[in-house]
Amino acid sequence: MIKTLDQFVPGDQGEVVKVGGQGAIRRRLLDMGITPGTRILLIKTAPMGDPLEITLRGFNLSIRKEDARYIELKIDSPEEEPNA
Repeated sequence: MIKTLDQFVPGDQGEVVKVGGQGAIRRRLLDMGITPGTRILLIKTAPMGDPLEITLRGFNLSIRKEDARYIELKIDSPEEEPNA
């Protein structure tokens, strides 16, 4: 399933499939290491929901929710739960 980073909840993780936006915004995201194939884990959100704290490439990064909407990720599917 594909979601944008701004739709993630803490604990969600996935792999970047597309970095959208144009001009300076896209360039800034790519310069921060957010490139296709990069794995991202959403650690937490600030109390008002903005910014988001993510982990990628071994470091933590805070990103504005407005910018997070340009990052599309394939989310990891949860493990199959055994039938009860």
